[in-house]
Amino acid sequence: MSQQGSGGNVIAALCNIFFPGLGQLVQGRILAALVFAILVFGGYALWFLVVPAVIGAVFHLWAIIDAARYRSGG
Repeated sequence: MSQQGSGGNVIAALCNIFFPGLGQLVQGRILAALVFAILVFGGYALWFLVVPAVIGAVFHLWAIIDAARYRSGG
């Protein structure tokens, strides 16, 4: 997509704030988007067990940072 820190990566990171994995989907990384969405929503769904919710929050933050720092391989 774009260089690290570019406008596209900023938009992707903002998308991840509201819906985990959406930023990766915007960047065209379907597998990463699915993995982040499943891990985050799975962790948040088990909030009452505390540990999965913390893990979900960590993956949510990781998804945001991953989208912001992404560099295309081309």
